[in-house]
Amino acid sequence: MFHLFKWLYPGIKLKRRLLLFALGVLMVSLGAALLFNYKYLDLLEEEIFRLVYTTFGSYDYMFTSIVGVFVVTIGIFLMLWSTRMIIRSIISVLLPDNSEALVDLIYEKRKLERGPAVTVIGGGHGLSVLLRGIKSSTSNVSAVVTVADDGGSSGRLREELGILPPGDLRNCLVALADTEPLMEKLFQYRFEGNTALAGHSFGNLFIAAMNEVTGDMETALQESSKVLAVKGRVLPASKEHVRLDAIMQDGTIVEGESQIPEAHKKIRRVRLFPKKVAAVPAAIEAIESADAIILGPGSLYTSIMPNLLVEGVARALKKSKAIKIYICNVMTQPGETDDYTVSAHARAILEHTGGGTIDYVLVNSAPIVGEVPGSSPVEIDEEKINAMGMGLVKADLISAKEPGRHDPEKLCAAVMKMIYNLRAKNDESFLP
Repeated sequence: MFHLFKWLYPGIKLKRRLLLFALGVLMVSLGAALLFNYKYLDLLEEEIFRLVYTTFGSYDYMFTSIVGVFVVTIGIFLMLWSTRMIIRSIISVLLPDNSEALVDLIYEKRKLERGPAVTVIGGGHGLSVLLRGIKSSTSNVSAVVTVADDGGSSGRLREELGILPPGDLRNCLVALADTEPLMEKLFQYRFEGNTALAGHSFGNLFIAAMNEVTGDMETALQESSKVLAVKGRVLPASKEHVRLDAIMQDGTIVEGESQIPEAHKKIRRVRLFPKKVAAVPAAIEAIESADAIILGPGSLYTSIMPNLLVEGVARALKKSKAIKIYICNVMTQPGETDDYTVSAHARAILEHTGGGTIDYVLVNSAPIVGEVPGSSPVEIDEEKINAMGMGLVKADLISAKEPGRHDPEKLCAAVMKMIYNLRAKNDESFLP
């Protein structure tokens, strides 16, 4: 019985339809009474009066009121029950495995649809960690993902098939997926052995095949999202083929995203080749319409920066009135951000994009247990961050399972708390 009342949860959008259904029943009843003559209703009422008088020796008008309430209650119960059974009958055919939890699925979907519009920009493992957590709070999430990867399976497919590197895109799709664990394992499965498939992940090959079928990577991601039941959308920053180059402090130039960390030199700045690369219109639209824009977490120069260098992305980011949050890495990255403090990370972004791209920096404040070879905890220099005109937010973000990495649930909780608190502060009409 309790499960039945769950259909009346706020946000499911069923109560208004039940009310409309009840109004229809009332009108049918009234129309039937007019059609078959009101005298029949009088006869029914007289029979009730006669039954009461015969039984109790007198008539009490309170009895008819009780009968009326009883009939109305039974009618409402039948309406609710019949509506539930009709919906379950349909869903049992379309979704037989989830028919019992239908009301919970509807409630969750409606709740997520009311969540804030969040656009995340980055790539690599860090971005997928954030997406894995944030999908539990909102389905209005757009991931703008770098297309500069040229290593591993992605690099091979990029060179052999002439497609955008699918690796980071695949990780984001899987992170946002609302599907069976087996499907996730399938997409992340990497072939072994000495064959031509060795090193390739099934998900990369699937996206590559979908790209060949549809003729467009953006469309391929949309169709792949349907297979994985993705909450939100995954967008490439650009559809053009780009190479990421790094200009080092000693003046040397390293070509290729995968080669930059291997140089083990201090980076002055990075650039795209070709220099002017058009952004995907949907990516710009996602930035412009967002309630919050999140940079990272992820590799500073090789995951976050390539997106910001795409034509129009930084400009749209600076014009946006959304809350702009940069999630700083927990640990430094060998060959890329050695000895970087939090302010050094943020300063690098500003040097490449100009001011107005970061409002707040979110950092981990919990102690890190264990060691990560070649890395050290990023030093939090709050005064320098504040001097740059940014706010600093500290929270426990560390994973208990993976030393030096973010925990998806903790990270999501901290980000959503910032979004709701800051939006409510700036706009009293914005409520969770």
